[in-house]
Amino acid sequence: MRAITIREFGGPDVLAWAEVRDPEPGPGEVLLDVAATAVNRADLLQRQGHYPPPKGTSDVLGLECSGTVAALGEGVTGWRVGDEVCALLAGGGYAERVVVPAAQLLPVPEGVDLVTAASLPEVACTVWSNVVMVAGLRSGETFLVHGGAGGIGTHAVQVAKALGARVAVTAGSAERLRRCAELGADVLVNYREQDFVAEVGRADVVLDNMGAAYLDRNLDVLAPDGRLVVIGMQGGVKGELNIGKLLSKRASVTATGLRFRPVDGPNGKGRVVAEVREHLWPLIASGQVKPVVHDVLPIARAADAHRALADGDVFGKLVLAV
Repeated sequence: MRAITIREFGGPDVLAWAEVRDPEPGPGEVLLDVAATAVNRADLLQRQGHYPPPKGTSDVLGLECSGTVAALGEGVTGWRVGDEVCALLAGGGYAERVVVPAAQLLPVPEGVDLVTAASLPEVACTVWSNVVMVAGLRSGETFLVHGGAGGIGTHAVQVAKALGARVAVTAGSAERLRRCAELGADVLVNYREQDFVAEVGRADVVLDNMGAAYLDRNLDVLAPDGRLVVIGMQGGVKGELNIGKLLSKRASVTATGLRFRPVDGPNGKGRVVAEVREHLWPLIASGQVKPVVHDVLPIARAADAHRALADGDVFGKLVLAV
């Protein structure tokens, strides 16, 4: 098969569409003919040599995909060859074929085409696992998501609104904030010009992709019994945590990730995928939550997609069609 390979760690030009060995499904796994994959910031880090894949998994980029079931490994039930699906991956999506544990498969949501479905698994599983399963966002609470115009942000806004929350977002321009408002955001903060603590007031749940740079102000914006969930380090990896603020608010700080979770177990990817299928997929089928795709590019233009995401002008997700 062909896949996007990394000739050496570096800029987007190190990516090449080349022949690699075909994968074969093992017990409990499914082989997919890939229709499309999507670009995530983790892919840019892996290309630069900063985010190696979990041991024993594909070193090909790509944390999600959509496609058609081509073969079933031993013991797989509930799926048939020819089924159209999308999948959460530990890697391997930038390719013509990929192997995935059956527990990480999802049906293509009703009303969503196969290519667009590639934009959903990573954001859906990230948002649902953190905002609902970890932070327990409830109707009537205030939810703040940093990077509201990104793939995770645009999805999180819609999920939080569907759950009945008041939603605040940060973004870097008036146009990006306007589009967040169209998705349902109630409080719009231009982080280049405004202080999100002053503008939001109090947030019960904060979903943060910045890490160290926002740590102290995230504590400031938390309401009593507030929950801060950190899922990124775009603003650095080391910050000072004021335990006094945390105690005074009875607040919690959690840091989570998806890629290195096991497939099975109470905190495994299989459980996250099952909850997404049960609770979030109906919201997508009803139109309450919609995929937000900035553009669809052919897989051979993966380097262009990486440049676009790094430039910061993407609203929602970039999809690569295979």
